[in-house]
Amino acid sequence: MRESIAESYEGKRLTCPNDIVAKSDGAVYFTDGAAGCLQGREDSPQKELPFHGIYFVKSGKVQLLDKDPDGIPPNGIALSPDEKILYVTNGGPAPNQRKIFAYDVQSDGTVKNRRVLVDLTGEKGLGGPDGVKVDRQGNVYSAATGGVWIVSPEGKRLGLIPAPEGLRFANLAFGDPDSKTLYLVTGKNLWRIRLNVPGVRP
Repeated sequence: MRESIAESYEGKRLTCPNDIVAKSDGAVYFTDGAAGCLQGREDSPQKELPFHGIYFVKSGKVQLLDKDPDGIPPNGIALSPDEKILYVTNGGPAPNQRKIFAYDVQSDGTVKNRRVLVDLTGEKGLGGPDGVKVDRQGNVYSAATGGVWIVSPEGKRLGLIPAPEGLRFANLAFGDPDSKTLYLVTGKNLWRIRLNVPGVRP
């Protein structure tokens, strides 16, 4: 049975829900991103909210947590293994709009203390940060500029899985029984790579 958990905020239709992550208690975080799913995009007459948000849903209540971090629509979203940190990407079209943010998750599920985990401004490659996942050691993986960036919970750049020339990874997920395979998608292809550290899965 399919059930909708969020369709609007304060009576106005959500613009274009993009990514989602669930907590172990059943609460859900999601991003409502740029209006790419609407005809006319940001100028669409169907667009009712004047911003793009990060939301929290629990017991049927939709709460707005943040708007357009650094002025750019939010995109990917993930939780740390202990669910104490929320990660959000905001890869905009311009090279100076490529950041991954971290928020502290409070006991009631809301967040505070937005900060830049890593700034990929100036990095060469197609696109900004998009999909984001974490491994069981807490490291953050983001399909971002030039490939998949791997960053420590403290924001240290640990490595880059380069995208094939001329391609851009858009999203990613851990899979296989041991959760040590990272699956990646480009516009028309599915890729995979084996890792040493297992990822966090729903």
